[in-house]
Amino acid sequence: MSLPLINNYRQLLLDDTPMIDVRAPVEFLSGALPSATNLPLINDDERHQVGIHYKNNGQQSAIELGHELVNGEIKQQRLQAWQNFMQANPNGVLYCARGGLRSQLTQEWLAEAGIDCPKVEGGYKALRGFLHQYLSNYCANNMFTILSGMTGTGKTEIIQALPTGLDLEGAANHKGSSFGRPLDEQPAQIDFENRIAIDLLKVEDQHPQSMVVLEDESRNIGARHIPHYFADRMTASQFVVIDMDFEERLERLWQEYVVERYLKTMAFFGATGEQEFASYLRESLLRVQKRLGGQRTRELLASMDAAIEVQHGDNFASHRDWLAGITRDYYDPMYSYQLEKKKELVVFRGPREEVVEWLQRG
Repeated sequence: MSLPLINNYRQLLLDDTPMIDVRAPVEFLSGALPSATNLPLINDDERHQVGIHYKNNGQQSAIELGHELVNGEIKQQRLQAWQNFMQANPNGVLYCARGGLRSQLTQEWLAEAGIDCPKVEGGYKALRGFLHQYLSNYCANNMFTILSGMTGTGKTEIIQALPTGLDLEGAANHKGSSFGRPLDEQPAQIDFENRIAIDLLKVEDQHPQSMVVLEDESRNIGARHIPHYFADRMTASQFVVIDMDFEERLERLWQEYVVERYLKTMAFFGATGEQEFASYLRESLLRVQKRLGGQRTRELLASMDAAIEVQHGDNFASHRDWLAGITRDYYDPMYSYQLEKKKELVVFRGPREEVVEWLQRG
């Protein structure tokens, strides 16, 4: 039986081609592709049993056990899930770890049911290898424009609005500061790297001669780290800096870290939202107590607790007090120090509107 094989990895990823990932859930969770849905041929327990059988009795015996485990009603349920996917996504493809037996069996069972689904040659390993090589090659041959500025200047908004912007914080699902933790989980490290590579691939494909714009980030965004070769290229790239007065920045931070975060927390947690919001604020402040010092941390924590007590009576206004303190005492000195080290790389700086115009021209 001759079944379709596909290896145009670039186009598959540019098109966000729907993919069936037939690996076990534990493999999928360790790293996958944004357009993939995990519909495994064998689950984690079955994979464990087959693996032991393979080690002790060889490949053929392991294959026979696999057929015993995935048979009858179980086989029908899994086949039905693949059929449903392909009916909803007629352009879908499938892959396993290396394009071997699991994807071959899945493809054969689908073909027997009347559906020809292309199999990705080399499987997930080949797709992952393509993305890793692409990202590495891009960084070796291209520079970036880095958008910098004090906390609260709205850098992420600008990145998201630019056609040539690459949102690293979005890929990491983290806003990059102690108060930037997500309500849900950050992606796996490999998922983060895959997302960066795919986003960059799309920007370059649509704007091949343009400089890609990134936000000034540390090497870690929450618990995810930017690949070293990517971070090194960022450090050597040209910088553009937003200048904005303190009060305007404070208002933006208050809106983001307090008002919007409160609303999102309540929507996410429901009945426990109030406690979760208070815990988020306190834990975020305590994350930087080493830099603030014990006394200043206690003062800001007391201000924060007082603001939490009255937040529904003053429409969250009191939160501006501790937020102003942490911005002056922690965020601003940190950014000033970092920017001083990069001042020779700054090619433009000015008010937010002028910076946006400069970036749009570039």
